Amino acid sequence: MNLDTLNNLTYGMYIITTRENDKNVGCFINTAVQITSKNPIIAVSLNKENYTNQVLKKTKKCALSVLTEKAKQSLISKFGFFTSKEINKFENINFQYIEELPVVLEDTCSYIIGEVIKVIDVETHDIFLIRVLQAEKSINDVPMTYRYYHDNLKGKAPRKAPTYQEEKIEEQANKYQCTICGYIYDDNKEEVKFEDLPDDWTCPMCGVGKDKFRKL
Repeated sequence: MNLDTLNNLTYGMYIITTRENDKNVGCFINTAVQITSKNPIIAVSLNKENYTNQVLKKTKKCALSVLTEKAKQSLISKFGFFTSKEINKFENINFQYIEELPVVLEDTCSYIIGEVIKVIDVETHDIFLIRVLQAEKSINDVPMTYRYYHDNLKGKAPRKAPTYQEEKIEEQANKYQCTICGYIYDDNKEEVKFEDLPDDWTCPMCGVGKDKFRKL
């Protein structure tokens, strides 16, 4: 089976958020699709290990923000490669409480407020069927596609994303891989060798320090 064929499917770029008690929770997803037109229902896929999945099953309410092509890598990385269980992803992020939900407005062109009406078990992931209660368009910027994210931003798929495929990397000297997002620093292609980078250098993909890299 050639799994590369699946890369021809079309995806968008979204941030799904919810709130439990006084805690804002959210994550990056690339799988959201409209299912019905009348009394619209959308479907989103979330990894069962994802903390947002666990909270959404309790709250039954969420917001979905549609990212634009201008979205910063730092925003995608914060919501894609880290967990709300350990960090406050909303710190220094432009968001607004709408219907008591934290809605990300930064680098987004529209948002949807909805309620979960059904959860379908699909082995490693759950599909949430969500009835749309409110939908608003904020700006006319072009929505970002997953293809654009990969081709233009050279982005990586988070390990819990439905589209994640483990990269085949030949182990060789002079290469260092980020253990958080998978970014590879190749001494053969960079002007400065990894060991000579300053202590405050951070991964250009997810922003973690040198201590999170492993030598291949």
